[in-house]
Amino acid sequence: MKPAGTLFKILDNLENYICRTLLALFVILLFAQILSRNLFNHSISWTEELVTYMFVWFAYFGASFAAKLAAHNRVTFQFKLMPRKLALALETLSDLIWVGFNCYFVYLSTLFFLKANLFWKSQTLGVPMKYLYLVLPIAFALMTFRVLQVNYYRLFKGIDIRDPEAQELEKLIQESSPKDTPYLQERVHG
Repeated sequence: MKPAGTLFKILDNLENYICRTLLALFVILLFAQILSRNLFNHSISWTEELVTYMFVWFAYFGASFAAKLAAHNRVTFQFKLMPRKLALALETLSDLIWVGFNCYFVYLSTLFFLKANLFWKSQTLGVPMKYLYLVLPIAFALMTFRVLQVNYYRLFKGIDIRDPEAQELEKLIQESSPKDTPYLQERVHG
């Protein structure tokens, strides 16, 4: 594989790699904290605070990863009642509103980061809080990119990237209509 191809693959799955790493690290840190408390009767004070911040970063990068999969919770039943083109236009409009909100939030959180006081530090770690809040502009910028990416694939390439679980659920619902269910047929005709 070419180096550019490898770099593109890493960037395309950036949130996935970050989430996996953060999850593994905070599970290891929590496990070490539990062992330290129970076996040695000693608490490692900084682990709880670090794990909390890691979990926050995990949640924000997870939201960006969900945007990449088009897996965010949204109400979509009304689109099934509309003509295909109208549903596509309205769904695209709602995504554009989402992108607008994200861009505004990136702007506000970047301003916050730039103006934040370096002397405001986390209690145990002593890290300036502005660096811990850096996740906000990064994650919302990534989320904006992923929403635009999903819409580009859908509108220009004809590729419908949707939540795999939602696709499975739709398949199960279609396969298990009441007329196809032997138990219900037996009860109705029985």
